[in-house]
Amino acid sequence: MSCRTPAVFLFAGLLGAGACSAPEDVAVRSDEAPDVTDAASADVDIVPTVFDAASRPYELNGPLVPATVSMVSAWDIPNNPLTDSTLEGTEAGARVRWGYRLFMDTPGEAPQLTPGGVSCGNCHLNAGQRELALPLVGSAGMFPEYNRRAGRDFTLADRIVGCFMRSQNAPAGLPGGSSDAGAGVLPEPTSDEVLALVAYLEWLQGGFAAGENPPWRKQNRIPTENLIPLDQLDPEVGAALFTEHCTQCHGEDGQGVQIGDKKAGPMWGPGSWNDGAGAARVYTLAGIIRYMMPYLNPGVLTDEEAQQISAFIPSQPRPAYPHKDQDYLTEPRPIDAVYYDR
Repeated sequence: MSCRTPAVFLFAGLLGAGACSAPEDVAVRSDEAPDVTDAASADVDIVPTVFDAASRPYELNGPLVPATVSMVSAWDIPNNPLTDSTLEGTEAGARVRWGYRLFMDTPGEAPQLTPGGVSCGNCHLNAGQRELALPLVGSAGMFPEYNRRAGRDFTLADRIVGCFMRSQNAPAGLPGGSSDAGAGVLPEPTSDEVLALVAYLEWLQGGFAAGENPPWRKQNRIPTENLIPLDQLDPEVGAALFTEHCTQCHGEDGQGVQIGDKKAGPMWGPGSWNDGAGAARVYTLAGIIRYMMPYLNPGVLTDEEAQQISAFIPSQPRPAYPHKDQDYLTEPRPIDAVYYDR
């Protein structure tokens, strides 16, 4: 999903809501956009949002938009910092709001870090607030957390940097990179944009205590007993399933179809995630497809169908992550990390 709003895209650029024009409340920058010239040293207290389902025209599942969506709930944001009056007039509130804008329109708000077409909201639907769509409500309190790929504990800022480097392919924006711009920079844990995203996710912490693992976290996984060996997956079968189930939004070329103000993000090609991203792993991608897609009717694909499609998508061209040789130095490499053998 480069979407400027969570749209009809199948994954972060995958198969569901993708590169879209920004929704009205995201497209217009507020005059209260924070001065983040010294964000790393700013003393900012983040007051988590209070989750309240009383005003919704549909029933939430806890604090989340339910996985089974309707046209009413498909693009709804249950907790939107742009409309939260408690954030008015404070540096902390301005930072949370900028983090939300970055989340929803990453290429527009941080083009120097996002040379491709993928926004945070392309992978984490409904601003990180939809069930079985990689929701992030309550997740900030789980950091620091051990990262197997890096072999060390990651802070929340470290994790966000990883998303910029891999899912949003920041290295391509550097001079000599695959992007035409050549004016990009690499993110750091202290980058203003990273700290603003941290602020938004800490605001989404809600009433969850630090260390309290939300029950909806890391649920986009196909059961181990249903995983099909990689050598039994057929990209040609996946291509046929992609044509049947995904091209209405993603197009035959995987680059997305403009539907009103929404356009699915690139599934492959130079604007997509690079081969060091989590979505480049076959079983990881299959779990996302299985539970998140199709965008308006998630869950209709079987475990096998999702895996066949996820075998097809990595068979298409995509950017190379330049530092894969530094991955999995202390932990075993997952068997579905197919790009490491190419």
